[in-house]
Amino acid sequence: MYRRKVSLREEETAAVAVGAHLLGFSDEILLHILSHVPSTDLVLNVRRTCRKLAVLCLDKSLTHTVLLQKDYEASEDKVKQLVKEIGREIQQLNMAGCYWLSGATIEHVARCRSLVKVNLSGCHLTSLRLSKMLSALQHLRSLAIDVSPGFDAGQLSGECKATLSRVRELKQTLYTPSYGVVPCCTSLEKLLLYFEILDRTREGAILSGQLMVGQSNVPHYQNLRVFYARLAPGYINQEVVRLYLAVLSDRTPENLHAFLISVPGSFAESGATKNLLDSMARNVALDALQLPKSWLNGSSLLQHMKFNNPFYFSFSRCTLSGGHLIQRVIDGAKELRSLASLNLSGCVHCLSPDSLLRKAEDDIDSGILETLVASCRNLRHLNLSAAHHHSSEGPGRHLCQLLARLRHLRSLSLPVCSVADSAPRSDRVPKVRIGVQSCPNPFSGQAGPQPSSVFWSLLKNVPFLERLELIGSNFSSAMPRNEPAIRNSLPPCSRAQNVGDSEVAAIGQLAFLRHLTLAQLPSILTGSGLVSIGLQCQQLQSLSLANLGMMGKVVYMSALSDMLKHCKRLKDLRLEQPYFSANAQFFQALSQCSALQRLCLVSRSGTLQPEAVLAFMARCLHVVVCHMFTGESLATCKSLQQSLLRSFQAERPALNVVIFPLLHEGLTNVIRDVPMVHLDEITLFKSRVAEEPPNLWW
Repeated sequence: MYRRKVSLREEETAAVAVGAHLLGFSDEILLHILSHVPSTDLVLNVRRTCRKLAVLCLDKSLTHTVLLQKDYEASEDKVKQLVKEIGREIQQLNMAGCYWLSGATIEHVARCRSLVKVNLSGCHLTSLRLSKMLSALQHLRSLAIDVSPGFDAGQLSGECKATLSRVRELKQTLYTPSYGVVPCCTSLEKLLLYFEILDRTREGAILSGQLMVGQSNVPHYQNLRVFYARLAPGYINQEVVRLYLAVLSDRTPENLHAFLISVPGSFAESGATKNLLDSMARNVALDALQLPKSWLNGSSLLQHMKFNNPFYFSFSRCTLSGGHLIQRVIDGAKELRSLASLNLSGCVHCLSPDSLLRKAEDDIDSGILETLVASCRNLRHLNLSAAHHHSSEGPGRHLCQLLARLRHLRSLSLPVCSVADSAPRSDRVPKVRIGVQSCPNPFSGQAGPQPSSVFWSLLKNVPFLERLELIGSNFSSAMPRNEPAIRNSLPPCSRAQNVGDSEVAAIGQLAFLRHLTLAQLPSILTGSGLVSIGLQCQQLQSLSLANLGMMGKVVYMSALSDMLKHCKRLKDLRLEQPYFSANAQFFQALSQCSALQRLCLVSRSGTLQPEAVLAFMARCLHVVVCHMFTGESLATCKSLQQSLLRSFQAERPALNVVIFPLLHEGLTNVIRDVPMVHLDEITLFKSRVAEEPPNLWW
């Protein structure tokens, strides 16, 4: 059929008509729409389109809070101009992770004299620049910064220390043994500490927490309400956190209501920490608790702790039995309507009555889970990963059927074996024709969602789920965030063999899903369920796939390519698969994800085609993080990395490229040669459900 060519004048007329129609909305609706526009675009571009938008874009609801985090197009000039035009209006500023901005640009924050809250984590800051900046921010009450090697509290001016004395909330990420600015913050009510100190310097020198001994002053905790510490692996982090805790052990703050320490591995309890816990049990009532597993295992501590409307519990990796969980935490099935987040990841005995008698392959006690669900009916975040939770046969006794009662869930992490039907279904046996490769329709046959499956029923009853993780109970990433990289990981749980393409297809029911992780699903035959997700989960923003199907062969490449065609809102993609071939076909499909910003590929013995990577980066203009760890040689990796930086860094100031061989020791060789600050948050694998209390910071 003949189609008339549209003239330029007609196109302009149509555009004006659309604009006029948009401006016909009420101011309230327009302000809501504009709140989703990046601040730099709002002030520097949209505001200049017409008089009405010029007024609305400067509305206090839009200028009081400015978010530059992950705004990778916020260049040096844009940030300076933004501060120049609305700096006086900004009260809350989030620049976390703006690693591409120079220290001189960050210094312009000092012009935002009305700032009450500022997040500068991941930004380039020296002691002198921090001092100059904070000296001008007299209204500041909330601060987030990094403390890097070379930090010297002695360089902070009197005006800076005066500002810090009024700060009530402090988030401090430590890359070197130091108290940072904590001793200056005499009014602290909330203290968040992230310990990322390596045991050795890049030159090989061994660090020691004793470097902090003799530093002037000590932390002031008398007004503290929230204490949170998250440690990366390494003895130095444990040594340093003990120095922070030593002050707490002398006198427990009367208003303390949240005490959380996250430590990978073991963390021996000392006399000081024991005194601290005893004092907390006597004097405070908590509403959020997380302790190292070695402090809880075999301890009667929980029995003596007092809780007041708790909203967050984390017992990750503890040997807490289901019986103790009900008796000591839920207090004999007392209703906990206030509990919003519960982390039981790695608690292999938490759904059985007795931890001493249970084996990993034993079935859970459905009565314990039923009590838990009935008592915590308002749970929004639940993590049961890293354990074998097998359900016994019987109506209404399956884990999925019981969790379906938690209608308020927004994020959920489960082991793969826990969603398998109690008994294998007869339709699970595939019919395969030798030598014929096919990708069946995701909605037909065994590849489609099975309404009779318990997993399908669970997802139907939690339609507002935004984050879902299905992680094999024996899964071990080649690049984990807080665990040792294990070369020879354990084989998948036998019950995980009953979870395949049809269960993955069932995830397509989740219309509001934004974040999805699938790891160690051995029975993925074609990956056809991924197509269902791509077609129906149109809000999907981040996708992490690891070890799907047979380990020696990538069986889902065709389905993944079909899926990616539909992922128009996908921003983050992480793929971890041995022998993965990052070829032209893969990058051609990935190029259709027009919103993609961050890509991470981890593949032992994997390959990549440098020309395909360069062509992909040229087509996908928003990609700024490109991390690839494969079996390619160091020379190939370095050559590709240099080519990418040379070709695209000028037009993408935030470009973060790491191309590196993944050797048998996995993360060890990467950490040695690539500084941790260059490894993006999507690079290292970890479960994120109920990882931290909700609304802990920004």
